[in-house]
Amino acid sequence: MEAATANGHCAPGFEGVRAAFEGNFRARRETGAALAVTLDGELVVDLWGGSADAAGQRPWERDTLVNVYSTSKGMTALCAHLLADRGELDLDAPVARYWPEFARAGKGDIPVRWLLSHRAGLIAPREPLAEGRAYDWEYVCGALAATPPWWEPGTAQGYHAVTFGYLVGEVVRRITGQSLGAFLRSEITGPLDAAVFIGTPPEEQARCAEMVGQLDKERLAARLPGLPTAPVRDLDAHPLAGVTLALTYIPTGDVNSAAYRAAEIPSGNAHASARGLAAVYGALAGGGLVGRAALEAMRTPQSRPAEPDLTLGALVPEGTAAAFRWGLGYMLNDRGQAGPNPRAFGHGGAGGSYAFADPENGLSYAYTMNRFGGGTSGEDPRSAALVAAVYAALAGVRGSA
Repeated sequence: MEAATANGHCAPGFEGVRAAFEGNFRARRETGAALAVTLDGELVVDLWGGSADAAGQRPWERDTLVNVYSTSKGMTALCAHLLADRGELDLDAPVARYWPEFARAGKGDIPVRWLLSHRAGLIAPREPLAEGRAYDWEYVCGALAATPPWWEPGTAQGYHAVTFGYLVGEVVRRITGQSLGAFLRSEITGPLDAAVFIGTPPEEQARCAEMVGQLDKERLAARLPGLPTAPVRDLDAHPLAGVTLALTYIPTGDVNSAAYRAAEIPSGNAHASARGLAAVYGALAGGGLVGRAALEAMRTPQSRPAEPDLTLGALVPEGTAAAFRWGLGYMLNDRGQAGPNPRAFGHGGAGGSYAFADPENGLSYAYTMNRFGGGTSGEDPRSAALVAAVYAALAGVRGSA
């Protein structure tokens, strides 16, 4: 699609955001997308446009949902923080207090905190799972409970690309008796009337956009020549072993299938609208959902300065010491991907989606799209252009106030 006219509205002063949104279709090959920004609880940007399918037959609508890959992790982490805020979860307690079987294979002392900060050493089971097993929650959690850590827990960070959601989600399930997706809906997104689903109901799937391109083994192998395909026994045996473990040992199948959309894979298969994500992060930015201590915990660094990532190390540009720093379940804003406030926090997804909260400015941001593009850190050029336009508009609005 060479160009698209944005549908929706921008509040006065935010007109430049519409221009940047439409510019992504002209300059960055956008297919379909949506952008939502809240400021002090008001929806100041609500834009959508383009096509919800590869053939260009379905227009992107105001209520279109789309798979947001690892942007899902921000929603999953929030469920744990909500329980901690209520006093039902101690982030420094051993995981095994809530999930006794997890203590197997030398994991009895791993605290919940390390699950949220990607320090548990459980980026995959020891053997690749068969196709379709990712949809069997108890099977995957059982396999992870039986798995010895791939490195000494707590000593290093390594992005738990797929396992994060099962690990955190099982702790939530053991405490609440609800699946992660059900708890998210009943306690967070339902009360906020936010269109975000982990385990998308059949009646909602008709409004799901088709992903144009997806993160599969073939795409991964094309991007990373030399990717090992046989089971990896030693994380140090190959520079791309961590990527293989994290992304191919639990194959999640076709992201455009009804089975995938209905499953709960809380690391990466939330289906959301931009307005839904912005509503959740807007509640955080405005001091809602959790108390101040929980909000600060989300964005308190858990990584050491310039700490490398054992999983993503092969993907980090040469000369870059670390992929990014982690709070408790959230990416910190070290690279400015969430604008000029270093205290902003959120999560991005493979392909390009991104959502964050900026409490100091009372702002939330959410960008969703269906053409698979950039990585998971919020640095996709499409999102970067939109974030820059949002903060330019904010400076103008605040400066003229």
